[in-house]
Amino acid sequence: MRSFLVLLKNELKLNIRNMNMVIFAVIMPLIVLVILGFLNGSKPAAYGAEYTFMEQSIGALCAISICAGGLMGLPLVVSEYRERKILKRFKVTPVSPVKLLAVEFVIYIFYCVVSLITLIPTAMIFWKVSIHGPLLAFLGSFLLTMISTLSIGMMVGGIAKNSKSASIIASLLYFPMLIFSGTTLPFDQAAIPCYFWVDEEPDKTKIKDFRKFWYKYVDREPI
Repeated sequence: MRSFLVLLKNELKLNIRNMNMVIFAVIMPLIVLVILGFLNGSKPAAYGAEYTFMEQSIGALCAISICAGGLMGLPLVVSEYRERKILKRFKVTPVSPVKLLAVEFVIYIFYCVVSLITLIPTAMIFWKVSIHGPLLAFLGSFLLTMISTLSIGMMVGGIAKNSKSASIIASLLYFPMLIFSGTTLPFDQAAIPCYFWVDEEPDKTKIKDFRKFWYKYVDREPI
């Protein structure tokens, strides 16, 4: 345990000095939160919705740090360690390579948690955001998403031939997930153009009816 903590301390210092994950996993979600907050404020998510646009988007905002860490940061670190034979060198030391990978996994969990505990209070204080439904269910879904995404990142770093190929694979995974997570393009806004793609200017009544249908039967939220 002592060696794990020492390794964790040193790796975390190196990671923070790099500043990539500090910017993309911690600062970037806050910036997106502030921009969405100024643009939408306390407006309802849709016509007749009992929750605001910010409350709808808070889960997607929390997913930014998960995507940044699990699909961009972790694959590049693991592939770089493999490319530079660092993991092989650890085999001749008392510290196992598995322990080093576990340390990296914990570091990116740390980034996700820091992002979560900065986003939620900020949204609650400035835009009166509240979490609808059980808090444990929200935290459980966040934990499941975080572990599964970081596991994908670890797998990508393990199968990529080098850091360049890992970067390409990570980009192919990261940007679609970022776009379709609901942060940059909310689900109902993305579905409406698909539903009315034959109309140049779809009728506003149709859009309202479609949103009502979406929030009642797809998002399972009260209208």
